[in-house]
Amino acid sequence: MRKSSHIIPYFLLCSSLLCFYSARAESFIGVNYGIVADNLPPPEATAKLLQSTSIEKVRLYGTEPGIIKALANTGVGIVIGAANADIPALASDPEFAGNWVGSNVVAHYPASKIIVVTVGNEVMLSTDQNLVSQLLPAMQNVQNALNAASLGGKIKVSTVHAMAVLSQSDPPSSGAFNPKNGDTMKALLEFHKANGSPFMINPYPFFAYQGDSRPETLSFCLFQPNPGRVDSGTGIKYMNMFDAQVDAVHSALKAMGFKDIEIVVAETGWPYKGDSNELGTSMDNAKAYNGNLINHLRSMVGTPLMPGKSVDTYIFALYDENLKPGPGSERAFGLFKPDLSMTYDAGLSKSTQVLHLNRHYKFFFFIHSYILS
Repeated sequence: MRKSSHIIPYFLLCSSLLCFYSARAESFIGVNYGIVADNLPPPEATAKLLQSTSIEKVRLYGTEPGIIKALANTGVGIVIGAANADIPALASDPEFAGNWVGSNVVAHYPASKIIVVTVGNEVMLSTDQNLVSQLLPAMQNVQNALNAASLGGKIKVSTVHAMAVLSQSDPPSSGAFNPKNGDTMKALLEFHKANGSPFMINPYPFFAYQGDSRPETLSFCLFQPNPGRVDSGTGIKYMNMFDAQVDAVHSALKAMGFKDIEIVVAETGWPYKGDSNELGTSMDNAKAYNGNLINHLRSMVGTPLMPGKSVDTYIFALYDENLKPGPGSERAFGLFKPDLSMTYDAGLSKSTQVLHLNRHYKFFFFIHSYILS
């Protein structure tokens, strides 16, 4: 009797865990959809492509109506962006903010599943201090406009930061924001806390490797076997750069009294080719980084300071953008080609997702069978 009394509760526990995992299975995997190119497929073709993958969220840098409409009724979450150039008007004119929300959000929602509005991109690094000071008022006016449209609790408002907003990130426990913009950052974090919106940032182990090209650093960046790196402040051994960078952001938030604000990785990726002076740019390394990152997220192991959950992560990028300026790598981050074929297999097809879920089902039923025996 004692053994059988445990069977039903345990079966229910397993079923609940499986249902939770299935529902959450890929909701943390997103992709950046940039359009600085002249050879991209139509948005409708892209929408079908996304539905054939385990990508469940897309980040746009703007508010392209053709793309937003093409993603309607697909269930794909959409992040839209207000450009840096829009910040002064959004900050100074609530009516402009209301019209912006009306045209770019209300006109498409809920058929198009807009989930976040980002106001500006890497504004805190701008040399224009007026723009920096206008960022929070712009975010507040967009938030107020969403509230007025009864969307304030459904669509979040944020802004995207570069890792350079941290003045220190190594070791991760010492993570700290640059004090130069300390007051502005604190006010932004107060906004996030009050509205339940995420802190969005762009960690790139690829760029960390450019500054430290030792072989062990490459393995550390690519989630490959390596000796690990011990955080002298906590004694925690980190086995990959992604976790170290994300935990540095968490430490910086905690140091300012905002440890519970959600972190979202707005961009991360690895180029499959680049100029001769760009270290580590290869098809093998790009496949290793993105493929191992996706597996790491799917494992739900989390980071040492935030265990047991995976941060929402938007991989850069869906396609190459052949008109982007800068070094060669800037035009070689695409997961897919303009003909919709894979640049390399990073494990994003739905068949891969099913295989991964099957492993979890087998694990739970193995444990269940063991208890029944």
